[in-house]
Amino acid sequence: MDNFKINISPPERKNTSNWLYTFLRKTFITDKLANPAGITFLIIFSLLFALIIYRQGAETGILLAVVITGVPAIYGLVAYPKVGTVIVMIAAYFIMWIAAMGVDFPLGTIMDGLEALLILGFFISQKNKPNWSVFKNPIAYIILIWISYNIIQIANPTARSILPWIYTIRSVAAVMLMYFVFTNSINTVSFIRFILKLWIALSVFAALYALKQEYIGFFPFEERGLSDPRVKSLLFINGHWRKASIFSDPVAFSYNMVATSLLCISMLFGPVSKHKKIVLGILTILFMVAMLTSGTRGAYVLVPAALVLLLILNFNATILKFSIVAGVLFAALVFTPTSSPSIRRFQSAFRPSDDASFNVRKITQKRIQPFIQSHPIGAGLGVLSNTGKRMVPNNILRGFAPDSGYVRVAGELGWVGLLLFCTLFFVSLKTGISNYYKMKDPELKNYCLAMILIVFAFLVGSYPQEAIVQFPSSVYFCLFLALITVTFKLDSEKQHHTKNSK
Repeated sequence: MDNFKINISPPERKNTSNWLYTFLRKTFITDKLANPAGITFLIIFSLLFALIIYRQGAETGILLAVVITGVPAIYGLVAYPKVGTVIVMIAAYFIMWIAAMGVDFPLGTIMDGLEALLILGFFISQKNKPNWSVFKNPIAYIILIWISYNIIQIANPTARSILPWIYTIRSVAAVMLMYFVFTNSINTVSFIRFILKLWIALSVFAALYALKQEYIGFFPFEERGLSDPRVKSLLFINGHWRKASIFSDPVAFSYNMVATSLLCISMLFGPVSKHKKIVLGILTILFMVAMLTSGTRGAYVLVPAALVLLLILNFNATILKFSIVAGVLFAALVFTPTSSPSIRRFQSAFRPSDDASFNVRKITQKRIQPFIQSHPIGAGLGVLSNTGKRMVPNNILRGFAPDSGYVRVAGELGWVGLLLFCTLFFVSLKTGISNYYKMKDPELKNYCLAMILIVFAFLVGSYPQEAIVQFPSSVYFCLFLALITVTFKLDSEKQHHTKNSK
């Protein structure tokens, strides 16, 4: 009887807040609105949305839709870097196409905002879960030095105005910081596979769109842009239009086709099934054919140059046979007479002495050499961009068209900046090649090889053109560098895990 107790406390009341939380979680998250309450909510929301559009007009409805979708999107970019990585990859591909449609909105600001949100999310994650390893590698060191050098260009005494610097630094600094965002967010092999598949899918769309322009024609909004006499003088060559697909110009399009072609070629020698190799081979042909429609001679030499590096890095019987076949096909394409304007322009890329534009570039480079030698830090960041020329029409390099990534860097940032720019490529390739020979996992090793070839192609391609200035090349270049670092990191972790499990 001593242990006998009578509970006379009042009955426990049901916690209303807990019940509401459970109900909302079940309705919106667990069942994803696939229940009576969710369907009722959607019906009421649709009716209210329709009523708002009816009463206030379509613009109010669009604004409301942007707010409703924008808030979760912003949260996703900051809190979930993988989501942000995918969004930026897609946006970088389509931003110039949407701009060409005549959208009256500074779309470049949207890209700046996306990059800023991802960078903000990166720093927040660094505060909560510090991961200093992303800063402790040779590529990270040279990128930080490159960004710092561009920042101190604000004090360049040769610059007539800081306006070009203000306009350009956001794209230079923010874009290069994306290397750290990508290195931090890409942390699994499955995510690497996903983003590479996404990239290939985007490239397929771009290639098919270019072939549509070639064989069917342009959309009206594209014809309006091509009606500009200045644009026509650049893109209408020997009675044939150079195609830019969904990109800003044929150079950006062709260099992206080269990069994706090299990815597919590299994966042909990776641990993939036979039917996937057939698909990769077909895609390579598609990208190469689409590249020809761009009429960009600087891009035509990049694939053969990268294949030489592939032969050196991964010399074996299979690659030797592939290189011989590819060499024969290229030789046939270069020397076989043809009536196709695209192929004739391709052939001229391998006869630079007969190329008037190549000779003009040589003269231009000779003309700027005295300035570069006498101005070690250049004329100022951004002065050679079209916007910079408009902002400062009386700048010291007015009227000068660089037509080369290296010449532009040397003109704006001097021979010191050119040295840093070349060092960035050198360190990236050296690190990639060193990592490649240390790696054991065949899949990760193959991805690393692909990135090495692509970075090498951009290294060569920066001589005749500005290879990494426009979207999406500027963003994707940082992705390539990040994958060189990430593949090695994941391979090292896998080796360490295998070693400990024995």
